[in-house]
Amino acid sequence: MPRHVVILGSGVIGLCSAHYCIERGLRVTVIEREPAQRDGCSYGNAGMVVPSHFTPLAAPGMVKLGLKMMWNSKSPFYIKPRLSWDLLSWMFRFWKSCTKKNVERAAPLLRDLNLASRSLYEELADETDNAFGLVRKGLLMLCKTPRVMEEESHAAEKANKLGVPAEVLDATATAKLDPNVTMDILGSVYFPRDCHMSPNRFMSVLQAKAEAAGCLFRWETKATGFAFENQRITHVKTSRGEVSCDDVVVAGGAWSPALGRMLKLKLPMQVGKGYSLTLKQPVELPSLCSICTEARLAITPMGSSLRVGGTMEIAGNDERISPKRVQGIIESMPRYFPKFKPADFLEIQPWVGLRPCTPDGLPYLGRPARWDNVVIAAGHAMMGLSLAPVTGRIVSQLLADEKPEYDMAILSPDRYG
Repeated sequence: MPRHVVILGSGVIGLCSAHYCIERGLRVTVIEREPAQRDGCSYGNAGMVVPSHFTPLAAPGMVKLGLKMMWNSKSPFYIKPRLSWDLLSWMFRFWKSCTKKNVERAAPLLRDLNLASRSLYEELADETDNAFGLVRKGLLMLCKTPRVMEEESHAAEKANKLGVPAEVLDATATAKLDPNVTMDILGSVYFPRDCHMSPNRFMSVLQAKAEAAGCLFRWETKATGFAFENQRITHVKTSRGEVSCDDVVVAGGAWSPALGRMLKLKLPMQVGKGYSLTLKQPVELPSLCSICTEARLAITPMGSSLRVGGTMEIAGNDERISPKRVQGIIESMPRYFPKFKPADFLEIQPWVGLRPCTPDGLPYLGRPARWDNVVIAAGHAMMGLSLAPVTGRIVSQLLADEKPEYDMAILSPDRYG
């Protein structure tokens, strides 16, 4: 009888883990608190695969930038003040992690993981006749001001030194690269290895593949605890009864800290709420995805539609929509793409997703020392989609007691105690 793996969470990390575990011949059950027709963080995001993003969220200057932005109710970054020891502790750890050392030790690993994920996406696209619309045309970091243009040019130098191709372009060269859209910019940095796709289509493809291969999904089922013997989990307790298991994978996204507490694990995390709006009939449709650097805005063509997303709102597990944050996104778009007007977004219902953010900007990925048959795969923040396939493959390797080809020490789920 194949070993039975129970995966907690059916987001993109959980589904990729299920996919690669099934490929290894394991029997898989996915437990998900939401119904099958869900709309979580993995569905409405920008759909980008970004080897260019080798710098973790916790980087020098982020605390200063955050303090500056949080006084503007429409800014792309905000921390909602509240009496919470978890928040204060996370903020202190985040501040301690915003160092050059953290970036230098993380960058090579994030580069390798993102490039590996890109290759796995290409394999999945080939296997499915590109059913999720993977587009391999690169990404543009669009800049409006000389200061930011200079900063992004330095980032391009670092990228090239790390083996991630990057090219600094002026406004004319940028326009030649994507002539289908009108841009009002000073220049850009072009990352040709980046890709984009439709995340909701990717989720549907993965779920269908898993179901066809015999994966059991238990929808609207909440994990409530665990039964164990010595250092092994024997059953997952749920709102709909117990599920026996040989291995457990915690891939619960924003709800992973609560699952961690049930396992007596400390997984510090705060939720970064993000928003997106999808134009079904945009006035112009770019062929490349882009990031409006000063506004922290992500622009992604998805078929004939255009998705516009942004903000990082640290406000707890709160899925309520902040109209001011959404208005900030709408007002920023025409600054870079002048053919678009705020009125274009009037009838669009904003999507909101909760991104799980660790204090050092790096995911928890590995086996905790306390348990012999548990793997943690959570806390990917804004890189969840980008890192999902390689994360799923690593999960399957760990469950097979194989050593991944990467030095995973800085991703240890035990790094905060």
